[in-house]
Amino acid sequence: MSPHLVSLTMLCLVLAAIPAAAQYDNFGQGHYDNGPINGTTDAWTINFGYVVSDTFTGDGNYDRDFYFGVWEMPGDMMSSVQWSITSGENSGTVYASGTANGANLSDRFISTNQYDYNIDVITVTNLNLQTAYGTVYWLNLQNASVPSGDPVYWDENSGQGCGGTDGKGANCPSMASESAIGTIASEAFTIGSVGTPEPGSIVLFASGILGLAGLLRRKLF
Repeated sequence: MSPHLVSLTMLCLVLAAIPAAAQYDNFGQGHYDNGPINGTTDAWTINFGYVVSDTFTGDGNYDRDFYFGVWEMPGDMMSSVQWSITSGENSGTVYASGTANGANLSDRFISTNQYDYNIDVITVTNLNLQTAYGTVYWLNLQNASVPSGDPVYWDENSGQGCGGTDGKGANCPSMASESAIGTIASEAFTIGSVGTPEPGSIVLFASGILGLAGLLRRKLF
């Protein structure tokens, strides 16, 4: 399977019931929330040399952790991911960076979507970043690794259901970019004093016909 494209045998799929995606909430103080994991529409490669970047706005609090939604091949579990917090789209001043693995990374299965991908939530701990109130930062993800060597995709939610910095949509949705294409729709993530997220509610997506056209490199659909 190509790391850049996922080919489908059907251009339209009638969905009797699209799988649920968990929304994680009740994070406490000091976070930016770009909305719940979608898991049914699209996702972007964060390995094989590609970098996906999303903005978040600082609120002056101490941010310890972040989580994000991914699409993975059945049986895959993420073992590491490289991240950075910068002033520009994977550029400019580097405020924090690292490679999350071992005890600093967890991969929790949520569901299987209509394309037979596993939808998982990845939690990265020990971020240790003091943000400045009102300052826009970029979270960059790349070099995600699974033991199989398969591609890993960051879930695209376009910021739908974004809680922003106040839980009511302030300073959101995120802007986003992909290293080879440029501007894209934003991804599912929360950054701040997250700890280990617990399911707060379930988002059910309506059934219907999903048109699948215009495949792009590095983009799932």
